[in-house]
Amino acid sequence: MLAKVSGLQQILKRIDNSRLFQGFVIFVILVSALTIGAHTYHLPPWMEYSLSWLDLAITVFFAGELTIRYLASDGFKRFFTNGWNIFDTVIVIGSLVPAGGSAILLARLLRIFRVLRLVSMVPELRMLVNALLKAIPRMGYIALLMFVIFYIYGAVGSMLFADINTFLWGDVSVAMLTLFRVSTFESWTSIMYETMAVYPLSWLYYLSFIFLTAFVFLNMMVGAVLDVMTQETAKMRSEEQDDEQSTAATAEDVAELKAQLGELKQLLIEQRSMPPTEPGDMHEKIL
Repeated sequence: MLAKVSGLQQILKRIDNSRLFQGFVIFVILVSALTIGAHTYHLPPWMEYSLSWLDLAITVFFAGELTIRYLASDGFKRFFTNGWNIFDTVIVIGSLVPAGGSAILLARLLRIFRVLRLVSMVPELRMLVNALLKAIPRMGYIALLMFVIFYIYGAVGSMLFADINTFLWGDVSVAMLTLFRVSTFESWTSIMYETMAVYPLSWLYYLSFIFLTAFVFLNMMVGAVLDVMTQETAKMRSEEQDDEQSTAATAEDVAELKAQLGELKQLLIEQRSMPPTEPGDMHEKIL
């Protein structure tokens, strides 16, 4: 019984690791994304009916694919220690919500997130998401420093320019919102020229702020993400090399084992082909 279970698990592992199967899963995810987009159009009833059946088939396929992956893993604990498996499980369970009645909007919203399964299926996308998540702590400190700069410039702008335009500089919170608009270069020159009519040197205020936010802090954000992405890329390549080395070592071990079995088989054949030895001859050989 245990041998049958182990054999079934090996078959499921080969299916799960098959490039053809993974490519088909990616194809189904893309089809799912297209069906979600199709539901946003006004379609004839027969097409809506067909899309409903197609959506049901996709949901069943995702449930089956997740079941195959679970059975191919080495147990419950090993399966759910992988964060991507937890993510896929939540997405699939969300897709199982019935799409009828008052829950149709909720069901469609949950089915939209099935497109995110593309991230868990493509290793390069997983690497990018992992790099982004690991870069969040560093980006958080940069964002905190940016908030301090925004607050200082917002307080100064509110003190200087509140009398010029109360709508843009009335208090520090509104001033910070105006500065965010300036940092995105959204019609910031009109804001600057308005204050320059009263304070001719106010352009120094805007240019220094843009230099800090748009050039310094933005590059710091990009640098933090690129640093983590470089580490994740190196880690992924190292894992791929380890897998290749382990696969090569396994192949060498199998080849060596086959060679030893062949030698043993040849030795047994030679022993069987030798004539039987008489007791007297054996005694003479011993003497």
